[in-house]
Amino acid sequence: MALSKSDILANPALHAVVKQQSSALLAMTEPDPRLAAVFATQQRWLMSHVGLALYFRGLAGGAGNSLQISRFLEAVVAAKIASRNTADSYIKELIHYKYVEVLPSSADRRIRPLAPAPNVLSAIDGWVRIHLHALDRLSGGNRLAVYQAAPDALSRIQPLIADSLLDAHAVRHPAGTFSLFTWLDNGGTVMDWMMANMEEAPKSTGRIAVGAVSTVEMAQRLTLSRTHLARKLKEAEDMGSLGWEGRRGQSVMWVSRAFCDEYATAQAIKLSIVDAAHDAAFEPAGVSGATAG
Repeated sequence: MALSKSDILANPALHAVVKQQSSALLAMTEPDPRLAAVFATQQRWLMSHVGLALYFRGLAGGAGNSLQISRFLEAVVAAKIASRNTADSYIKELIHYKYVEVLPSSADRRIRPLAPAPNVLSAIDGWVRIHLHALDRLSGGNRLAVYQAAPDALSRIQPLIADSLLDAHAVRHPAGTFSLFTWLDNGGTVMDWMMANMEEAPKSTGRIAVGAVSTVEMAQRLTLSRTHLARKLKEAEDMGSLGWEGRRGQSVMWVSRAFCDEYATAQAIKLSIVDAAHDAAFEPAGVSGATAG
């Protein structure tokens, strides 16, 4: 039986698991920072899941070229993720950087069949594995092993994850400081960096140090606009969610316990979605990720 958001939030190991998960996600982005940036806003992340789900369902249905620009645009607009123009610009950007490949077609030339590039499939596979490993650490299950044993595992689980992400109000409409960063280019990576670098602190601690932070160096490392990053950090500072022990942007940064808890809640929601998708994809074979030992 899949873990619920409440189950995950009640787990005393959650913050340690989230810290390790954040580190793993950061490490995954290092080989190709541009790829990470392409997917690193809430809107782009959701559009990517829509496109991948269309692709995998096309493969499962025997229509290998079912990921088409027209269908992608329709799906994004129907899900109220973005306007048609925004979705069109996004898919053209993916094609330009060769993260999506245009396949040859003998049918109507106006229909452009697409496929995600191998490095994109590898990235989403890594993303799934990181989250399954986190779930295994929380409950002692063997989800990751079950996933790794299935040759078609990614195509089975990703569309289910996409459906639930689109249906989850808390995912689509995050609040507070988390929402502030989800609309920043690479904002998710900024939050991952903060959480990965948190020092150990008692639950009663209101401010948790994340190390000496240079805004200039962070912007360079994450391929962000220094001005844009500084503006967002200042907004978060005004909300009381982070700050510096000394000079802003040039000393030890701290994040508030409330912001840490907010981030942990967002991760709990996402992990519960991944866990439920894992159960739906693989439990019929007689294995339950949450309960198998």
